[in-house]
Amino acid sequence: MSKDTTSENLRAELKSLADTLEEVLNTSSDKSKEELGKLRSKAERALKDSRHHLGETGDAIAKQTREAAARADNYVRENPWTGVGIGAAVGVILGVLLTRR
Repeated sequence: MSKDTTSENLRAELKSLADTLEEVLNTSSDKSKEELGKLRSKAERALKDSRHHLGETGDAIAKQTREAAARADNYVRENPWTGVGIGAAVGVILGVLLTRR
């Protein structure tokens, strides 16, 4: 699953949850107990689905982070002086940026 697809799915899921909760809040005074029960169960389902998808997304992000860290570790082990040079350059850039403030 690509990063763009994951973020689009997450946005769609959160929008759906927000729309469902907004519907519950806006129509709660006009509905009977039965209709309120249906709206409540719909909102609970949307929340449960959103939590499930957020958990999956979090797992996917954690997996991608671990893979990136492993690739970076392998690169630094194979090219130690390049890694030191990159680290030093990043440190100098951060130092310059932080001292400007």
